[in-house]
Amino acid sequence: MTTDLLTSAGPAWAARALAVFPAGSNGEFGIPAELIPVLERGEGGRVWDTEGRQFLDYTMAWGSALVGHGHPKIREAVTRALPDGYNFAGIHRRSVELAERLQDLIPCAERVRFVASGTEATMMCLRVAQAATGRPKVLKFEGAYHGQHPVGITSMLNGRPTVLPQSDPSGAGASWVEHDVLVAPFNDLAATERILTQHASEIAAVIVEPLHRCLAPAPGFLEGLRAVTRRLGVVLVFDEVVTGFRFGLGGAQQYYGVTPDLAAFGKALGGGLPLGAYAGKAELMEVVNEHRLPGPNYAWSASTTGGNPVSCAASLAALDLYSEPDCYSRLHSAGRRFRGLLADALATTRTVGQVLGDGPLAQIAFSAQPVTDQRSWLASNRARGRALMLELLRRGVFLNPMGTKLYLSLAHDDRLLQEFGERLVDSLRATAPAV
Repeated sequence: MTTDLLTSAGPAWAARALAVFPAGSNGEFGIPAELIPVLERGEGGRVWDTEGRQFLDYTMAWGSALVGHGHPKIREAVTRALPDGYNFAGIHRRSVELAERLQDLIPCAERVRFVASGTEATMMCLRVAQAATGRPKVLKFEGAYHGQHPVGITSMLNGRPTVLPQSDPSGAGASWVEHDVLVAPFNDLAATERILTQHASEIAAVIVEPLHRCLAPAPGFLEGLRAVTRRLGVVLVFDEVVTGFRFGLGGAQQYYGVTPDLAAFGKALGGGLPLGAYAGKAELMEVVNEHRLPGPNYAWSASTTGGNPVSCAASLAALDLYSEPDCYSRLHSAGRRFRGLLADALATTRTVGQVLGDGPLAQIAFSAQPVTDQRSWLASNRARGRALMLELLRRGVFLNPMGTKLYLSLAHDDRLLQEFGERLVDSLRATAPAV
């Protein structure tokens, strides 16, 4: 293994990508032009680029490939489904079967609707809450990402720091979020309750990632959030696009033992194919019932490719894999081993930092102080974090150098973890500040 798999030679495919995509990317990765890999194929926990270079994959399609790349059971399910038709934009046998399985697995899922992505799922949860309550505003937590719609981006990028609960519209492309989105500090139940109590008559929903990026909820935080939203008549929405089917068959709501009113799913749900869903209490989900058109308390909901038969077939096969007896013991065990490797690498290189995460997710924060919310995360040495991510990319680890979480899959065995650990130690040493 060479210590620098990527060069500044500018391969032809990277140049072509730069000519058609802003920054040579389809979104977020933010890789410098001279380091852009153009991927050709994937298998298990590895990917190869158009130059034939092999990478350990620790982004796993931003977590959507939880079963690993190219899993044979997913391929077989898709191959069987294709002759029956790619899409109907209507209910079909596989979508009914999949919705029934979600009802059985997810605590809050009395009713289900399919969309094509997690972004659509979170957006629809908020629209359902607004239609059901007749209230205009939403509360989210500082630093959270809930998809590409304006509320999902608000107060994530820290472009213009504010005094909470004032929101920051940076990156949202919609100035109205300053008026309609309130923001609270994650893991601070007292502050959140004050904001909710003060604005209860205007707030339709609180949306929260149960695992906030890679920050675990403090003991009692989610339980307290459930109690205060119930008391104030505010809809509690769990964004389970990341945690759904990753922490357990019932998602984070089962894992943490807190049931929301509505929940959004994506990523791992599709077994690597595009699929999203939102689900929740029957009386809330009735607001998308077309027989109520045009209202009152009605929210239009339709998705052309949401719940298409090919993605549903992949999802059903993925759920079969997730239902195998050792699935979640393997995922959680791999996550613990992985975070242990990260901690060992910090200790070996005498690097000040801490390891964040839960389940098969992890992240390093270069900080001597506890990181429990967005502001303590922002106080960490994020420049060092980006330098480390780029160095790992040079050493053959495919990941997102924007500094977000590292994803494991069912294909990440001890060998893949150990290879990463070795490259991490070398990368920490290579990026250590000069003394």
